[in-house]
Amino acid sequence: MTLAATAQAPSGATSLHAMLRIVGWIGLGLIAVAVSLSDFLAGAPANATGIGPLLAPPSADFRFGTDILGRDMLSETLHALSATVRSALPATVVTLIAGALFGFVAARLPRSLALAVRSLVGILASLPALLLAVLVIGLSTRDWAAVAAGLSAAPFTFVRAFDRARIEERATHSEYARATGISASTLLRRDLVYEFSDTILSSAARALAAVTLVLSTVSFLGFGAVPPHRDLGLMIAAAKPYFLHAWWTAAFPALALTLLILFARLAAGLDEGERA
Repeated sequence: MTLAATAQAPSGATSLHAMLRIVGWIGLGLIAVAVSLSDFLAGAPANATGIGPLLAPPSADFRFGTDILGRDMLSETLHALSATVRSALPATVVTLIAGALFGFVAARLPRSLALAVRSLVGILASLPALLLAVLVIGLSTRDWAAVAAGLSAAPFTFVRAFDRARIEERATHSEYARATGISASTLLRRDLVYEFSDTILSSAARALAAVTLVLSTVSFLGFGAVPPHRDLGLMIAAAKPYFLHAWWTAAFPALALTLLILFARLAAGLDEGERA
């Protein structure tokens, strides 16, 4: 049994965490449905201009209003949410592989090498993930924004997995297994199965929240998505000139982004996440 499975908490706190996780996963499920059906739910294709009057406030005809080019904000928000999620999913996989999996395996390296790797990645984890993402994009291209976001969130995930694996390795059951002649590779495979079966969903939810925040911020700053592939960060950036007199052009994309990150955090039990 792993540390995660044996962790004890007061029953009230456990119930609250379980409830928060359920709410988070339900929210993510609804977002997944909206993303899957975005082309059907949206009343207009992505970037379709002249659908309505310019900068029209929310009304019965345009529930989220329109922007400076007469685009339907409800349709644009759905398309941008889809673009954000479709970029965040591969970035989440990168974080899980480069962070969680690599961290767990690195902890089983020879002690001196393992501690050297831990120290190096720990330095990267002390840096803001956003700056790491901008650095990777600068060294590659915007097309690598999802990979950059995944790699930028990986150091903190690596440190978390590494430290947990080191504790697991020193546990009584591991020492007993080694004493009975079970090989290190067999122990590693067994611990990996237990580790990922216990924590994969929480780790994925934390990583999703982190990479979504990174991807949206780099797009907001101009290092990520470019038209016509607008994500939520780029939509919010494009609305900057109209914040004061057309609030809906930024508010609805910001609300969609907030809900996506919030539900991911809730699904992870509001555990401390990878930093952006």
